[in-house]
Amino acid sequence: MFSFKVSDGFIPPGLNWLLQSATMTDISQYVFPNDTPVAVLDCTEAFNGLSDKEKLYSHYLAQASFAGGLIVLVQTSPESPGIFLLLQRVFRGQPLEKLKTAAVSNGVDEEQFQSFLVYAAAFYCNMGNYKSFGDSKFIPNLPKDKVEAIVLNSAAAVADPGGVASLWNSVKDKMFSLASREKELGLGEKGTTTYFSANCDQRDAEISQEFMVSKDLSPYNTRLFKKEDPSKPLPSYELRLASALTQEGEVPGFEGKKILGPHQFTPKDVAGPMTFQVTRGDYSKLLEMVNQNLDKAAENAANDNERQMLQKYRESFQTGSIPAHKDGSRFWIRNKGPIVETYIGFIESYRDPTGMRGEFEGFVAVVNKAMSTKFQALVEGAEHFLAHLPWPSEYEKDTFLRPDFTSLDVLAFGGSGIPAGINIPNYDDIRQNEGFKNVSLGNVLTAGYKDTKITFMSEEDKVLYTKYKIPSFEVQVGLHELLGHGSGKLFNKKADGTLDFDIDTVTHTETKEKITSWYMPGETWDSKFSSVASTYEECRAECVGIYLCLLADVLKIFGFEGDEGDDIIYVNWLNMARAGLMALEFYSPETRQWRQAHMNARFVILRVMLEAGEGLVSIEQTTGDDGQPDLRVKLDRAKIIPVGKPAIGNFLRKLQVYKSTADVEAGKTMYEFYSDVNDSHEPHFRSLRSIVLARKQPRRMFVQQHTTEKGGQVSLKSYEPTAGGLIQSFVDRFPSPDLDAIMQGLWEKDQPYF
Repeated sequence: MFSFKVSDGFIPPGLNWLLQSATMTDISQYVFPNDTPVAVLDCTEAFNGLSDKEKLYSHYLAQASFAGGLIVLVQTSPESPGIFLLLQRVFRGQPLEKLKTAAVSNGVDEEQFQSFLVYAAAFYCNMGNYKSFGDSKFIPNLPKDKVEAIVLNSAAAVADPGGVASLWNSVKDKMFSLASREKELGLGEKGTTTYFSANCDQRDAEISQEFMVSKDLSPYNTRLFKKEDPSKPLPSYELRLASALTQEGEVPGFEGKKILGPHQFTPKDVAGPMTFQVTRGDYSKLLEMVNQNLDKAAENAANDNERQMLQKYRESFQTGSIPAHKDGSRFWIRNKGPIVETYIGFIESYRDPTGMRGEFEGFVAVVNKAMSTKFQALVEGAEHFLAHLPWPSEYEKDTFLRPDFTSLDVLAFGGSGIPAGINIPNYDDIRQNEGFKNVSLGNVLTAGYKDTKITFMSEEDKVLYTKYKIPSFEVQVGLHELLGHGSGKLFNKKADGTLDFDIDTVTHTETKEKITSWYMPGETWDSKFSSVASTYEECRAECVGIYLCLLADVLKIFGFEGDEGDDIIYVNWLNMARAGLMALEFYSPETRQWRQAHMNARFVILRVMLEAGEGLVSIEQTTGDDGQPDLRVKLDRAKIIPVGKPAIGNFLRKLQVYKSTADVEAGKTMYEFYSDVNDSHEPHFRSLRSIVLARKQPRRMFVQQHTTEKGGQVSLKSYEPTAGGLIQSFVDRFPSPDLDAIMQGLWEKDQPYF
């Protein structure tokens, strides 16, 4: 049944048109309510502890990260660059109070104006009009004519009525549209993506991946555009690399090989060659801005590793070379214990429907020494803890390359969303043979968990959860990043034909036979497991976290022993089970697709816990204090060790073995079985989803602080924890109208393909 949730309880007339385009759509799932919480990501204390040189280094890295973060607008949806342009012009034009006065005098009430601010804040926070955590579209929680009244009566519209009206007319329909293909990110008929032109489908993705493997090209910094000519039997493709340079030439890492330009390629099951035109220059002007700031940061670097790291990143962004970025990542790994930590590039592949192309992100953060000491102790004991994982030693890396593991306070994060922890780089060969780093983003963790409403728990559990939610999550993040993402070996066949494991002695843990599958040259974890790779790996890391948190030695590192240690275990397992239930918000029954990798993973773990039986976990339907249907997750503390541990251990072992052996068929079959949301058996998750949606809480938005430089001195500005404060931070971050022409050019370049 169609419904709309706003504070006054009815469908505003200006949204009635949605009844035709969004039949059976619950609009309340596609808006941010006015009470969406906002928190300041405070880095003041850590920043004030930096030297002047470290502050300059941080400032220019922050500028590079935020400039690169604008790329995400282009990577999210066809209309996002245009909406950004419109919002920037409106908010740059006058203070919010004056904008409000003009709006109210033209028929917009205060609640509606606040809804507009919340929409704009959410747009900035997600760097586009699709949620960074959940991949579903969001629209303004007020009628279209009221948004129009705000925009067209702004000071910006008074100064340039034609220009602002043109912008508004270009984006207004897409801003509000909930057509079936526009409700969530996806490929082909399943959703919206700008990693592929609108006429691409899964087969095009497979063909392009075949081509890239044949050329040893990484998809991380690419997009694909299909060109169809009715006079020709086969389409052609443009594979576009991200780079500041736009002309042809050599790509570092491919010396002597022709990468740019036309290629003839015959994919499997295609009767004839297809043309691939490899070009570069995607996001060119933005990457120029990134590089200008990296150059200035390099002048203030603390050591040669930092300087060479930035030089290689610059080379990658200049030329489109992923090999150069990998070299930069090698210098990053070698830069042990920096005061200011940073990483930047096309990193996480969560939002590419095929799970291979990286969304741009860059972060700058300052070390929290007290918490970092605990994480470093975890690193020191890593080999001991790894031995407790439920797979034979042959499935573990030949040598555990002890990484840096630091707790950081984020100063700047440019991208679509800010995680609580990171394990990078994502290049399999570097991670397995050279190392990686872990970071826990401390101020994200504390700000994100602060004062949240607790659902689906008993009153007794709520008390314990409130006390231990942050410390238990710190334990989980530490184990997830270091020993989750940092564990396990991939079995590879090298270019010379040799295997990097002993095929005569290593046996398959499930079949008890010799190993018969592995990764071939040019294949990676992402390319083999594709769309399921991200969530499968997050599930493996989450399982490692709840499995190893049972070790007393682990808990002791974080300062928990005895009964308090038992409480940490209980809260960690309870939180995982509850998260699995809450994950139903991120499942789309219409497409039978999960929209968020981590939440898919937590649902899978809940399914495994329920399958273990013996009363370990149960989900009880109740009635809430408001008289509406409610749910309660119950965990039997006494069953965690005897029932939960072996169940998670057996499942975790299979996850690792299928990953190690590149057994896509077995791995995907198992994972998709547990990912299935149905009503065929208890507790009838598909039916429970409506209760979860009715009880969902809005996700917190973060206001980041802003640095400015004058005369060699860097100052830090903070903002109010409100939608208005978040908006003002973006006005200050991107004050120059010169940026408009760059974003306009990127937007117009893409329009013919969407």
